[in-house]
Amino acid sequence: MKITIKRTEDQLALVRAMGSNNREEAYEAQAAVAELLGPVVTEVINNALTVGNLFTTLTYQADDNPSLPLDLFHDITEEDYIQVYSQQVAGGLPYNQVFPAHNELKFSTYTLDSALAFDRKYAKKARVDVVSKTFTRMAQEIMLKQERTAFNVLATALVKGDSGNGSAGSHLVGSAAESDLVLDDFNRLITKSKRINSSFVGGTPVGGSKAGITDLLVSPEMVEKIRAMAYNPISTSSAPSGDTTGGLAAPEVLRSQLYSGAGLPSFYGINIIEILEMGISQRFNEIFGAVVTAEGATVIGGGNAGTFAKADDEVLIGVDRSRDVLLRPVVLDEGSTGELSVLVDDQFSVRQNKIGYYGKIEEGRVCIDDRALCGIIV
Repeated sequence: MKITIKRTEDQLALVRAMGSNNREEAYEAQAAVAELLGPVVTEVINNALTVGNLFTTLTYQADDNPSLPLDLFHDITEEDYIQVYSQQVAGGLPYNQVFPAHNELKFSTYTLDSALAFDRKYAKKARVDVVSKTFTRMAQEIMLKQERTAFNVLATALVKGDSGNGSAGSHLVGSAAESDLVLDDFNRLITKSKRINSSFVGGTPVGGSKAGITDLLVSPEMVEKIRAMAYNPISTSSAPSGDTTGGLAAPEVLRSQLYSGAGLPSFYGINIIEILEMGISQRFNEIFGAVVTAEGATVIGGGNAGTFAKADDEVLIGVDRSRDVLLRPVVLDEGSTGELSVLVDDQFSVRQNKIGYYGKIEEGRVCIDDRALCGIIV
């Protein structure tokens, strides 16, 4: 991710004006740069491949009282009551509430911000690279905070989902073999998603049964396991690590597809999204383990035995993006040209020789139906 300012004469003059000794001229130039690059930073954030962008954006005005009419986001032929997960503060533990489908859902938003500054001498020398790096870092810091708050909601909704057997953790299945991923795991995940999305009487929903998963968030190690199916013997149900005596070779068509498509955009009709924060000892796995502990849920361990231990197991999260259940309400400031408001940070005096910018976005994260989430513990 990189934001670049082109070295045209007009833009070089604008950057030089930011370092002017005339305070009014300098402030006007700094405000012009903020107005110019604010929408660019917003576009970069919204197009980045992050967990936060799994959520659908809904915009509200600053003086509005944000709410959601649940009946417009929920199938009226299904159960009358649904569980909603949301956060009160950024980074807080999401909680769930049960709402009738015809209710108006009120929710809270919170502010994510970033403040950066650089020496005035860089502006006087028209160092557009320094200005570009400043706004790039602002986008990075905002996205980092968005990722953590978004995954917090995902993990909590997944752990507390109880549509399978009425107990928390029932949306998760354990892998057939410990520390390994085979075709049987995908097959059972699809079956689990279908069971979760039954009708309110436990039967076939209107429109017929369907696989309630379109995307799977996985670690690079799990993508490695999928690629290995191209040259390693696999079994239909269990292929213990290091023991391939009972393994069955994958069909030639599948092996050829895996061999030629190293990028693995999809597998078994499921989009594979590789996330570096997933995996043992990685950030998202640690957050998932903390949520499991905080909720006191019983989550199956890898190898379909024991319970989840973040030191040995990792989670793969399946999401049904065909349904608008992961929502990101965003409050737009009055006069703002984008979701992210970029302002001149006027805290610096003349003697400090600093130019600062402050960016903020007021948003929330809401999951209005946990049946769109399921996962595998490996």
